[in-house]
Amino acid sequence: MISLPFLESFGAKAFAATKPAVKPIRAAWLYIPNGVNVDQWMPTGEGASYQLSASLKQIEKHREDFMVVSGLMQDFARSHGNGGGDHARATATFLTGCMPKKTAGSDIHLGISVDQIAAQKIGHLTRLPSLELSTDGQRSSGKCDSGYSCAYQFNLAWKNETMPMAPEMDPRLVFERLFGLGSTAGNGADAARAQRMQKSILDTVLDEAKSLQGKVNAGDRRKLDEYFSSVRDIELRIERAEKFTAQMPDVKIPEGIPDSYEEHIRVMFDLMVLAFQTDTTRLSTYMLAHDGSNRSFPEIGVPDAHHSISHHQSDPQKLEKIAKIDQFYLRQFGYFLDKMKSIKEGDQTLLDNSMIVFGGGIGDGNRHNHDNLPILLAGRAGGTWTPGKRIVLPGETPMTNLYLSMLDRLGVPAEKVGDSTGRLEVS
Repeated sequence: MISLPFLESFGAKAFAATKPAVKPIRAAWLYIPNGVNVDQWMPTGEGASYQLSASLKQIEKHREDFMVVSGLMQDFARSHGNGGGDHARATATFLTGCMPKKTAGSDIHLGISVDQIAAQKIGHLTRLPSLELSTDGQRSSGKCDSGYSCAYQFNLAWKNETMPMAPEMDPRLVFERLFGLGSTAGNGADAARAQRMQKSILDTVLDEAKSLQGKVNAGDRRKLDEYFSSVRDIELRIERAEKFTAQMPDVKIPEGIPDSYEEHIRVMFDLMVLAFQTDTTRLSTYMLAHDGSNRSFPEIGVPDAHHSISHHQSDPQKLEKIAKIDQFYLRQFGYFLDKMKSIKEGDQTLLDNSMIVFGGGIGDGNRHNHDNLPILLAGRAGGTWTPGKRIVLPGETPMTNLYLSMLDRLGVPAEKVGDSTGRLEVS
């Protein structure tokens, strides 16, 4: 069943009967791989008067919508006697704060991730308990990094100690999941009929929803128009990607996945915004790329493999290329913030009622350090966060301390997340 955005004309009536009158808080965790060019990423100073770094200037217009938190670390991403495997451990610990068992077999063991702790308590309030996204594929078995299972490296969300939540990378399948439509898997006439039926269902639902436009105020009519346009835009972009796929000779591209990496990232961000806007879910994780990714970026002048140049050994040319990749990801984050800010919820925005974590589990890719991580927090958490500043924490503070504070704001009681030692009170 399709959901509608929050409408002032009806207040809580615009949501399903199970939805609260108070606008809900959403939370998302966005992961970038391989560390950053620290000198160009980390800002200077602290508080509201801190100075943006060269890389963070990519999102300067959003300065008042995010905060930089320096000093956070993931201790169990370190070796602790297990030898190599920093990339696998970085991804595995990012949301769990737990030490992954070093195995490439089926006996994987980690811990529950913060998003799934929340999903267990508030997931029943929405149609989807949580949404897991990726622009980097799925792997839940096999050997990846230094004897660690690929399950650790390709999954951010973990339902329990032995069950990762596989992310979806095909926008078409995410779209179908959000709107409750059946799969279009298959070939030929059957697949075509299934797609026509789904389009018919969506058309019918949208036509019925448009009948509300005569019963709402001018602001809500604009909101509905924007909402319908965003739904159609996403569907058309997916269809264009599928048309391109059908025309490609001798190359198999997964159905619905755009050829452009940037377009792929942005359509996934659009889908996440749509899921939050309609209160289809309040929790999402998004792996832009797994740690250890060797993706190249010729479109921004970096034909080199990302992981390879992250071992820069202070080479100025490699460092400059790393900075270009960092800035590419920050521009995508800026696009996401734009979309979140464009959705009005009363006198606030969707971003105001959200908590967004953007960053990774490695600081400098050359050193493989897991302290002083590159972390941004965006949104206002319903008015309980005050962005527009830099917080510099003393010593090493577990990332999981931040997660305990986030769970409090989601209304989820928890005493511990992984290796947490207390609550990090961000305000």
